[in-house]
Amino acid sequence: MKSVIFRTTAHIVIGIMLLFSLYLLFRGHNEPGGGFIGALIAVIALAVLVLAESGEYVRQRIRFSPELIAVTGVGISLTSGLLALFRDQAFLTGIWWKTILPLGTPLLFDIGVYLAVTGAVLSILLHLVEELS
Repeated sequence: MKSVIFRTTAHIVIGIMLLFSLYLLFRGHNEPGGGFIGALIAVIALAVLVLAESGEYVRQRIRFSPELIAVTGVGISLTSGLLALFRDQAFLTGIWWKTILPLGTPLLFDIGVYLAVTGAVLSILLHLVEELS
């Protein structure tokens, strides 16, 4: 299954899928989409890369361990919820900053979910690939 055509095409498709996952991430706090579905698209892209190359190839390319990515995501999501407590509001209350773009803690929460899901599912995927090889 590791033909030259598949390997070459996979690298092109992966880039498009990762861009689409980021689009879903940034679109999600105002419309359908968000961190969870964006992360699943990103992991599917990386799964295609695992099929085209290898698990070790993917580990070298992501530069950080999937477990660290997941823990960082959980920390970011937790921080986005705690920010409301400093304003005497309920945990996970949305706080919006007045900028050109509508930026707030819901986007920060979605980024945390994106990283947590990507790291957790990628960790499981890479461990399965390593066990099966």
